[in-house]
Amino acid sequence: MADQESLNSENNWERRTLEKVALAAIQEQRRARHWGIFFKLLLFIYLFALLFIGMGWLGKKDALPGKHTALVELRGVIGPDGAASADNITTGLRDAFKDKRTQGVILRISSPGGSPVQAGSINDEIRRLRAKYPNIPIYTVVEDICASGGYYVAVATDKIYVDKSSIIGSIGVLMDGFGFAGAMEKLGIERRLLAAGENKGFLDPFSPIQESQKAHAEQMLNEIHQQFINVVRQGRGKRLKETPEMFSGLLWIGQKSVELGLADALGGVDYVAREVIKAEEIVDFTPRENIAERVARRFGAAMAETLVKLGAAGGLTVR
Repeated sequence: MADQESLNSENNWERRTLEKVALAAIQEQRRARHWGIFFKLLLFIYLFALLFIGMGWLGKKDALPGKHTALVELRGVIGPDGAASADNITTGLRDAFKDKRTQGVILRISSPGGSPVQAGSINDEIRRLRAKYPNIPIYTVVEDICASGGYYVAVATDKIYVDKSSIIGSIGVLMDGFGFAGAMEKLGIERRLLAAGENKGFLDPFSPIQESQKAHAEQMLNEIHQQFINVVRQGRGKRLKETPEMFSGLLWIGQKSVELGLADALGGVDYVAREVIKAEEIVDFTPRENIAERVARRFGAAMAETLVKLGAAGGLTVR
């Protein structure tokens, strides 16, 4: 009888131990599941916040009360793609002028130039906005450089402010490239160019340059240069103190550009907002690329690259 009771006691102890172990395992699984849900929820909130920021749903300009100075940045080479495109800059300018609390607009430029077509489009839009909103002034503030196409844009604004060490000017047009005809001849490489049209291979870098094509290119450059000169004269008016070198493509530092009438005065963004526009609060209207646009652009580029490779595999190229 005693042995049976001892055996039952041992069995009960083992059962209780197993129950405790099983209960502990279940509780641990529950804790792990709870923590898993917590971290997944935390990750979801983080990703959702990134989506809001990326789509531009947070930090809207409408949330900023009071009168302000609107800022639009033109930074880098002016071209059809990228932050310094005409579409991007004009979108920011339109938004800035439309805002009823905008007291004045600052176009902050740091650009060596770029496409004359893109620069011309921005210049035209600035002049249109100035006519549509005559009570809202727009000023250019130059940072490091405002040259060529950058200056083409700047002259459309009411005034140009520079730093004493800013680089201004380069009022000219260029077309550059390389010629490999001599090197190919020395290497024994024959250029085989078939074209329909006498000048279809215009300034082909692998063929000797033709004087007629060179003359035509220079004529085009001179015409665009004259357009540039006319835009500068129109924008700067009597403030411009013309010299023989002014439209030669030379560059000047900020202090000298003021003396020549290429710029109006020394000053930065804060100074112009505070002392000229009289609205110290600055609101940035520069369009920024969001996450969705970046993903779409990269996906589109990948698709285009794939199509190009497929086309190349087919052996057909259209230029």
